[in-house]
Amino acid sequence: MQESVADNAHSLKRSLSAFQLVTLGLGVIIGAGLFSLTGLAAANNAGPAVTLSFIVSAVGCCFAGLCYAEFSSMIPVAGSAYTYAYATMGEVLAWIIGWDLVLEFSVGGATVAISWSNYLTEFLAGYHLYLPPQLVRSPFELVTLADGSQVHAWFNLPALLVVVAMSLLLMRGTRGSAIWNAIVVSLKVGVVLVFIALGWQYINPANYHPYIPANTGVFGAYGWSGILRGAGVIFFVYLGFDMVSTAAQEARNPQRNMPIGILGSLALCTVLFLLFSHVLTGLAPYQEFKDSAAPVAVALKHTPYTWLAQAVILAIIVGYTSVILVDLLAQSRVFYAMANDGLLPGIFAEIHPKFRTPWKSNILLCVFVGGFAAIVPLHVVGEMTSIGTLLAFVIVCAGVWIMRRKMPDAPRAFKTPWVPFVPIMGILVCLAMMISLPGDTWLRLIIWMAIGLVIYFGYGKKRSKVRAAGQ
Repeated sequence: MQESVADNAHSLKRSLSAFQLVTLGLGVIIGAGLFSLTGLAAANNAGPAVTLSFIVSAVGCCFAGLCYAEFSSMIPVAGSAYTYAYATMGEVLAWIIGWDLVLEFSVGGATVAISWSNYLTEFLAGYHLYLPPQLVRSPFELVTLADGSQVHAWFNLPALLVVVAMSLLLMRGTRGSAIWNAIVVSLKVGVVLVFIALGWQYINPANYHPYIPANTGVFGAYGWSGILRGAGVIFFVYLGFDMVSTAAQEARNPQRNMPIGILGSLALCTVLFLLFSHVLTGLAPYQEFKDSAAPVAVALKHTPYTWLAQAVILAIIVGYTSVILVDLLAQSRVFYAMANDGLLPGIFAEIHPKFRTPWKSNILLCVFVGGFAAIVPLHVVGEMTSIGTLLAFVIVCAGVWIMRRKMPDAPRAFKTPWVPFVPIMGILVCLAMMISLPGDTWLRLIIWMAIGLVIYFGYGKKRSKVRAAGQ
């Protein structure tokens, strides 16, 4: 609480309004995941009932969002779920969540940067503009030259450049980054609204029958289990409202603006997603989306507006920049909070005297994420998983319940309604989606957590400021 009221050269600058916080959430929630995962979840899991999958995910997010809103107004400091876990359940569990967020934001940022490069190459090719193939792939991948020969690529230059550009924007200040993000969000929302408006009149009601396809006998392959598995898959699309809470220490009047930013971005996106998925599955039979990374292009073939496919690619390219921006912002703020507590080296907590941003942390992340994006193949980086965020949501929901019991009279500008019902339901819904995810997703999480615990007990625990104060 003392940190949250600090305002000096060593603290983050409070410059974000409620509107900018909402657009920050929209910037990362409305990413390429909406344009790709919706079709895959419909084809492989839920059929036309993918709209119900969005509702299940939204319910889980709503419960968690209400808990995030209470915490962000009560403890308006950087760090998101890491900070909330530290305040309620102690250092070890806080480290686990912080390390979990490192995986989500850092590796996720590199993954998005590589995909951004691929989409940019595809977009330019549509206008007969071609980048040298050696400069758009990992050195571990083969590329085909104009003469038909194959050579190893050098590095992925566009992926590196977009990470550098977003990092420089962040280093100059959160306000400027938020303005750019608001412009990008306007373009992305515009494309989604155009798709909904133009596609609605070409919906074929026959594509909705059966609305819930019969289960094949395998869990997650259609039926109600398919709706639940689909909810776990498309939960990735919703990720972002939790990242708003990482900017709590840079919000003006955080007690009022943080709940608006978190719940406002979540509510707007839920409405857009339901309309988007309804139109998508109404335009084309859900079977056509199988193995398609561009379901919007598949759906638009059933309309006279095939030209819109290129506009969607452009929206994905522009949209990815805001996803990378918010990923890097969120990661640097989690590092800032962990370094302030002594669990990471102090360099991550150093603030620029003019811009009041953790610029050294931004530089280190730029080198790490940019280098990773430039030289590692996409299939090695792997797709970002939602299981880590679901785990963070479970702990935040539990944290609100614990704080209500431990400190019932603490000042709360926003109070989660119906406690403990809302936290318990948030925990149960998120756990249900976690359980529905494939086993290899759990394996990756366990391995990453084991590495994190080795670092904590080998470095962080010995340098913890809270432990030092207690001694």
